[in-house]
Amino acid sequence: MSDAHVKKSSAQAKPLYLNFGFQVLTAMVIGLLLGLLARNMGPDINGNANWLSVTLQTIGSIFVQMLRALVPPLVFTAIVASIANLAALNNAAKLVWQTLLWFAITSFIAVLIGIALGLIIQPGIGSGVAAEAAKAPASAGSWLDFLKGLVPANMLGLEASTKLGKDAATTSLNFNVLQILVVAIAFGVAALKAGDAAKPFLAFNQSLLVVVRKILWWVIRLTPLGTIGLLGRAVAQYGWETLVQLSWYAAAVYIGLAIVLFVVYPAILIFHGLKPSRFFAGAWPAIQLAFVSRSSVGTLPVTEAVTERNLGVPREYAAFAVPLGATTKMDGCAAIYPAISAIFIAQYFGLPLGLQEYVLIAFVSVLGSAATAGLTGAVVMLTLTLSTLGLPLEGVGLLLSIDPILDMGRTAVNVAGQALVPAVVAKREGILDEAVYNSEKNIDDIDPSHLTAQGVAA
Repeated sequence: MSDAHVKKSSAQAKPLYLNFGFQVLTAMVIGLLLGLLARNMGPDINGNANWLSVTLQTIGSIFVQMLRALVPPLVFTAIVASIANLAALNNAAKLVWQTLLWFAITSFIAVLIGIALGLIIQPGIGSGVAAEAAKAPASAGSWLDFLKGLVPANMLGLEASTKLGKDAATTSLNFNVLQILVVAIAFGVAALKAGDAAKPFLAFNQSLLVVVRKILWWVIRLTPLGTIGLLGRAVAQYGWETLVQLSWYAAAVYIGLAIVLFVVYPAILIFHGLKPSRFFAGAWPAIQLAFVSRSSVGTLPVTEAVTERNLGVPREYAAFAVPLGATTKMDGCAAIYPAISAIFIAQYFGLPLGLQEYVLIAFVSVLGSAATAGLTGAVVMLTLTLSTLGLPLEGVGLLLSIDPILDMGRTAVNVAGQALVPAVVAKREGILDEAVYNSEKNIDDIDPSHLTAQGVAA
């Protein structure tokens, strides 16, 4: 009996309740039920959120906070290591521009689908949401913000913001992922130019990357618990009423995401002689985790693992393309979502859009997606699009109520694209291991010790 057959039989014999995917799906059901229960309980006697809502919010926020805490060291070490690994490839320059080209191609296709759906479904006409809900966002993205965000304010990419309350001022620290990306690229390139003198630094960076990923695996194992909190809190806070008010808008976004994920991506794979079924079987662990965690960067180790071990992309190239994609490749957040949302807001406020505005939407979506890495998620990408088109930023306030629900689908599509492009480029360049891509051996469960032993986290 072959070693591969033994491994497959062992995986099949594993109890279902130990399967990570089953745990996450079960957690989604539990979170939904607890969220409905918390919403039906109503506020407490003092008019505040009840104890179940507070518990769900606390569990979800702690999970997200742990993921966010690991993002800066993960992005820095992963990008530096990826540049060092990329130097080992003979056709590195061609791989880089091909990767960026296919990032742009898939984003352009996605934004065209978003524009078409916005015009066909017309989600902003007859929306049930009240005009009083419209309010300007606390912060807005602009091209000036994006350009300024490229220049690191400090080596750690830290930003401080202060809010004035009734009794006191509170200051919070955030990190700018785009600035961390720029710093990491500078360090990686400088280390290669420095030659032998930089080998101790690269060795330390590699060791630090292993440690950071090990900690992140521990956090990822808590995903079922975090799912209960995040999904439960979303249901308890928003319920079905808000979703019904924006039903056509939410439907347009999810239809667009589904078309990209299940029509465009398979078409690209078939065009390159790759089976879509094998891609989805291999990439599913990362797509599933992205859906529940709503974090492309937090899903990065899983995405890189499945891209290499399931899809057959060489480690040297996957270690470059996947981290880069996790911070800049956003077909869901930066293409479909801002296109449909901008059309929704224009229709809601009765503002006509011409050919020039649709061209601008496509331009902003393809070139401005990196802004989602440097600022605060897809909402900033939307404000960047609205400010470029001259549409009222108050429209963002109409859509924020269901943003967490939309963000799950957006992130899943983001991560799918981050795995797809390296596979396609590797196929085009003749470096894809098609035997691995077409094999039945897949990471159908997240096992940190197994992945580390295989060298994925090393």
